[in-house]
Amino acid sequence: MSEAPNPADREAILQPLLSYNDSKGPPSGFQPLAILLRDPNTKLTVGGLWGKSSYGWVFVELLVVPERWRGQNVGTLLLRKAEVVGRERNCVGIWLKTFGFQARGFYEKNGFELFGSLDNYPRGSSCYFLRKLLEPEKRGSEPPS
Repeated sequence: MSEAPNPADREAILQPLLSYNDSKGPPSGFQPLAILLRDPNTKLTVGGLWGKSSYGWVFVELLVVPERWRGQNVGTLLLRKAEVVGRERNCVGIWLKTFGFQARGFYEKNGFELFGSLDNYPRGSSCYFLRKLLEPEKRGSEPPS
């Protein structure tokens, strides 16, 4: 048991697992995904969306919008951009997890649906797993010939 594992310890576990997965299944197609929000004055990152695409799905690991920008559709725009990237990467959909005290309603308003939950995580709340299937973008209808 290590109370202070380091990145090399993680890699020692991760690399054999990835090798096994690659030998038994399809290629993961792993690509990182970062859509950053920067302060217009300082140019520092103050929020955004962090995730990855692999095995044909986008996973949103982190999404945060600074409080001063909430209620201005910034979070929705981040999700829409992740959807665009997901379509460009030929992904089936997007999935994420959120706690009961976070943003489940926000994600559902943006077309995500519940596919699982873990009660009492954290104690007294729940963790929700949501997904949104990506349909190909609809192009403008062709004029009759």
